[in-house]
Amino acid sequence: MMGKTSFNTATRWGLCGAGKISHDFSVTMKTLPPEDHRVSALILTTVLAEQERYVVHLGVLHTEHWRVGLLLLEAGKNVLCEKPFAMNARQLKDLVEEAIWSRCFPVHAEVRRLLQEEAVGEVKLVTDCFGSRQLHIPRWVEKELGGGALLDIGVYCLQFVLMVFNGERPESIQATGVLLDSGVDESVIVVMKFSRKRMAVCAFSIAAQLPNDAIISGTEGSVQVLGPMHCPTECVVNDRETEHPLPEPCLPLNFTNSTGLLYEAEEVRRLKESPRMPLAESVLLTEIMDEIREQVGVIFNQDRQ
Repeated sequence: MMGKTSFNTATRWGLCGAGKISHDFSVTMKTLPPEDHRVSALILTTVLAEQERYVVHLGVLHTEHWRVGLLLLEAGKNVLCEKPFAMNARQLKDLVEEAIWSRCFPVHAEVRRLLQEEAVGEVKLVTDCFGSRQLHIPRWVEKELGGGALLDIGVYCLQFVLMVFNGERPESIQATGVLLDSGVDESVIVVMKFSRKRMAVCAFSIAAQLPNDAIISGTEGSVQVLGPMHCPTECVVNDRETEHPLPEPCLPLNFTNSTGLLYEAEEVRRLKESPRMPLAESVLLTEIMDEIREQVGVIFNQDRQ
């Protein structure tokens, strides 16, 4: 985030985008105290010229994150950008903060605490997967719209691995996958090797339903984040289950557990740059995705610009 909001007044949110995620974000804001958070505007070109200080939730298509994000920043607006931050690492470095909402969930906070306490001993292997049948939706399958499994759901698997390994750059990345006729990735498997003989395996697909869970296996036990691992409410630690329920929405939502967006909104209100998802780690995450796309053979127009 650019800037920092005063605790004496409500954080004023502007929505840049009118799609499903923007709807869910606005509904989620109604679960929070109005003296803390308030959706004030749908961001249009006329609003950009105003002197009002907004935190803008950027929920447009992947392909527009860089262009619209820069426009907002140049207008002096604070920006919280939905994942993926940008189409590649070169674009990302022009922007500010990425909305990996998973990092703000209480379950993920508990996982970090358990790892710090070495509750499962030394971590040896992280496995996670995310699959959802989305081949009928143009945004997921068309290259011009930033489609493919990696940018939309694979990013959640990769960020979880980086969280477990404290933002460490992997020593090696091996990726294989299959592409749709449109040239975007349908299904991908990624194997990463880290220092001290630690490994991670990620699988993601927009053609098949996968369990959408994550397992951290250590020398003295395991932690399982139950599906949906990207917005979890339950985890199992050495056979002991814990739950972190979410507030009920006042309107129907488009996506599973979307009221969990409140956690990232609260993080924005508290901090200029979140230690849960620091900018350096967003850069590393996107560089890893660039490498995976190169190995699998997915090239976007933005890569040639």
